Amino acid sequence: MPKPRHSTPSSRSAAPLARCHADPPRPGILRLHCTSETQRRRAKKAIRALRELPIGGTAVGTGINTHKDFAPTIVTLIAKKTGMDFVEAANHFEAQHAKDGFLEASGLVRTIAISLGKIANDVRWLASGPRCGIGEITLPATQPGSSIMPGKVNPVMCEMVLQMVAQVVGADAAVNFAGATLGNFDLHVGMPVMAHNFLEAVRIMSQAVIVFNARCAEGIEADAQRAEQLVEQSLAMCTSLAPVVGYDQAAAIAKKAYATGKTVRQVALDDKVLSEAKLKELLDPRAMTEPGASGGAGG
Repeated sequence: MPKPRHSTPSSRSAAPLARCHADPPRPGILRLHCTSETQRRRAKKAIRALRELPIGGTAVGTGINTHKDFAPTIVTLIAKKTGMDFVEAANHFEAQHAKDGFLEASGLVRTIAISLGKIANDVRWLASGPRCGIGEITLPATQPGSSIMPGKVNPVMCEMVLQMVAQVVGADAAVNFAGATLGNFDLHVGMPVMAHNFLEAVRIMSQAVIVFNARCAEGIEADAQRAEQLVEQSLAMCTSLAPVVGYDQAAAIAKKAYATGKTVRQVALDDKVLSEAKLKELLDPRAMTEPGASGGAGG
C-alpha cells in the first residue's frame, strides 16, 4: 500500500461543527481525520499474516520424502529473492489444511478499504453544497460535473474511492467463501481464486489511494467563513452553557433559539442569562476544541 502524503486541511482558524448522529453537539476542528499511520500498521500486520510458507509439508503436512533441510533452505532463498521476511510454517498441517493467515490478511485489506471509504464519504459530505449543503471544504474541480447544470462540480474522486471499497469488500467475500468451502480434510485447493481476488483488491485499493491523494486530498481547502457561520447559527453552542447555567436552562435557550430563528448567543443576551463577557468566553468555538474545555461529551 503506498504511503500517502499528509494532505490534511487542518486549521485552528476554522472551528466547524463536530457531528454525531448527524447532529452537531459542539464545535470541532476542521480536519480530515487522516488515518494513514493506523492503516500502515494494518498493512504490515497483513504482510506478517502471509509470512509463513507451507513449503516442505508435501502432500498433507508430514514432510514425507522431503530432505530435512529442504524447507528452511528454500524459504531462505525466497526471502532473499523477494526481500520479504518469509519463514517456514510453524505448523505444516494447519498451513496445508487451511488458509487462515490468508483470510486474516484479506480481512485487514478489507478493513483498510472501508476506513478509506469512510474518509471519502466524510469529504464528500463536508464539501456538499456549496450553498445548500455543508460546504465547509472545497474540492478540486476534477471534471465538469453536469452537461445540463453549468458550474456543477461532482465529488468524483470520493465516489471513485467508494466504488473501490465495494470491489474490495466483494473480493474479500470471495476469499472467505473459498476459504470456508474449498478446504476439505488434509488439503486446501482454494488458493488460485483466493490469490486472484486478494491481489486484485490490493492493486485496486493502492491505485485508488494514489489517485485520490493526487487529484483530491492535496487540493482540499477549508472555507473558514462558512464553518464559522454554521457554528454561530448552531444550537450546539448551548453545550458549553450547560455546566454553568444547568442542563434545563441551556435546553430552554436552544429551543427558544430554534423557535425564534435567533442564535444561542442572541437569546442568552436578550434574556440576560449571563453577562456579555461571560458569554463571549463560553461561546468561543475555538476554545471548545481544546482539551479540558467545558461542555461534556456529545451523544
